[in-house]
Amino acid sequence: MAFPVWIDNLILQSDTDTVNAKDDNTTEDSVWQKTAYANLVRYRPSEVYFARLRVKGKLIRRSLKTNSITVAKLRLADLEKIERQKVQSVNAVANGKMSFGDALEVFKTRLADNPDVKPKTQEYYKFRISALLKSWPGLTEKDVSRISNTECLEWSVKNAKSNSSSSHNHTVSILRKVFAVAIEYGARYDNPALSAQRTKERTKKLIALPEFSQFEKLVAEVARPVNGFARPAADLVQFLAYGGLRIGEAKFVTWNDCDFKRGEILVRGHPETGLKGRHVGESRVVPMIPDMRKLLEHIRAERPEESPETPIMRVWECQKSIDRASKLLGIKRITHHDLRHLFATRCIESGVDIPTVSRWLGHKDGGALAMKTYGHLRNEHSQAMAQKVKFSNAPENANSDQPPQISTP
Repeated sequence: MAFPVWIDNLILQSDTDTVNAKDDNTTEDSVWQKTAYANLVRYRPSEVYFARLRVKGKLIRRSLKTNSITVAKLRLADLEKIERQKVQSVNAVANGKMSFGDALEVFKTRLADNPDVKPKTQEYYKFRISALLKSWPGLTEKDVSRISNTECLEWSVKNAKSNSSSSHNHTVSILRKVFAVAIEYGARYDNPALSAQRTKERTKKLIALPEFSQFEKLVAEVARPVNGFARPAADLVQFLAYGGLRIGEAKFVTWNDCDFKRGEILVRGHPETGLKGRHVGESRVVPMIPDMRKLLEHIRAERPEESPETPIMRVWECQKSIDRASKLLGIKRITHHDLRHLFATRCIESGVDIPTVSRWLGHKDGGALAMKTYGHLRNEHSQAMAQKVKFSNAPENANSDQPPQISTP
């Protein structure tokens, strides 16, 4: 079995090894600052520490996500340990042996190095991997070539009983991807995880949203001055409902993003990770509906001194305020995300076509998800629309007890 040359020659070198002159000539003007510790450098603009490792001539820099040198040293030690384990795993494959844990490490490394996988998704993968290993004791030590289809099937049947359908299916997907790594390295020729059964997604409950009058009362109750954040919390409730934004998007909208002339709001998302499901730098535009314009103009009038770069929202979440108000009013509890659903439902009820609503929400499927999620309309609207459906031109005050006259040839 042939392996790439780099597998046999993969080595981990310290920062003291010979490197390219361009990298090592650190001057006062360089953005990279050396430290007293091998493999640890600091990025001057942000003062964040980075690990600096060289793997067979290839320089690897990875953020340690801290500006504390004490924390950076601990994280560097963990990273170096992981790199050594990777070398050992690759060497094991080169010798014709590969455990599930070896394949899993390769999968995790690729996942961490994938710029298209955002931090929250990375965290979710870690959580599901942990759940997989917990549900299958001893899996990491097993020889990947000796795990059978039957074992995967039996695991899936047991796991499906103790997890939600979505959680189980995501875990099955990870299992299959790890075995795909083993196949790629030549450790086995088939994927036994294809025998693992996925479960049918259980039907989701219909979203219960407040009526228009209930929403007004909810906002008023949230705004009641029970604490110093009441008014900002009410602003956030309205901002989410009038724009259909996710809670993680709303907090990054600034005055500079609001075009009152064109009646639009530019949504950029997190500065480092961008919008959900999109690359960093991508954005979308949502309309400034009349209620949104009224809200923003009111807030701006109260805070005219703020710079264009100032975030509009002063609080980033208000779930406790919503819960308190819902309980006092005796209405069903809703979440931040339900306010996004409320926006979409109101748009559809107002006659906006689903593809347009989908675009405002930031979906990229042309409306398929919106149709699935918001295709239903509340009973009140549905019944009102039903009154417009007619099969004759009879006057509305005609006697409804009289059957229609059917002419015969």
